[in-house]
Amino acid sequence: MPEMVGPQPQYDVFADEFLDHARDGLYNAHYDRPACLALLGDVDGRTVLDAACGPGLYAEELVSRGARVIGLDISPRMVELAGQRVPDGDFRVHDLSAPLDWLPDRSVDLVLFALALEYLDDRPAALREFHRVLRPGGALVLSRQHPTGDWLRHGGNYFEPRVIEETWSKGWQVRYWLSPLEQTCEELRQAGFLIEQLREPRPTRRAGELDPETYQRLSTQPTGFLAIRAVPRC
Repeated sequence: MPEMVGPQPQYDVFADEFLDHARDGLYNAHYDRPACLALLGDVDGRTVLDAACGPGLYAEELVSRGARVIGLDISPRMVELAGQRVPDGDFRVHDLSAPLDWLPDRSVDLVLFALALEYLDDRPAALREFHRVLRPGGALVLSRQHPTGDWLRHGGNYFEPRVIEETWSKGWQVRYWLSPLEQTCEELRQAGFLIEQLREPRPTRRAGELDPETYQRLSTQPTGFLAIRAVPRC
């Protein structure tokens, strides 16, 4: 039987702790969020689908910049937190292994998919749904763990996709896919996207004040995240 991550909402059990951690944490607030928001560009007056929205931290910033946000997450508690944080958003519980059948074709201007790709077993299917709901001229912005950093931490065959289980520093237990960069690029191609930009972000200056050692490492080594802006081929 092939390895799978499965449909369980892993972050549900530590959703409140995650919000406290990510609100001003280095990796989220001063590394990934700025990179993703920069790739999204001007969102004023645009409809953004925040897929795997978590507790609404990206959505909060998007709404403050004039966007209309539709958010989804597999975790009921995350959706509850997002709704509390961003009352103007439209949030619902949804498992991305299922189609976005509640969203019409060409109904959103942008899709944000931050740090959740590795939790999906059928990534091309979800990416095809993002392609379907995007309007002409739209774009998908996704971020993922840097595959080189994954390989440096876990070893093994870099080119062999595999599921790992890991306990993070706060005791959070997670299960996700390790996969090479070429696989992510190919999955985007299969879903009908062209990669317009690929960024290996650098942390903000504020990150250097919070944690100089981590700031130095993320500024000089491919051990954190990467972010991609992809556009529909047709």
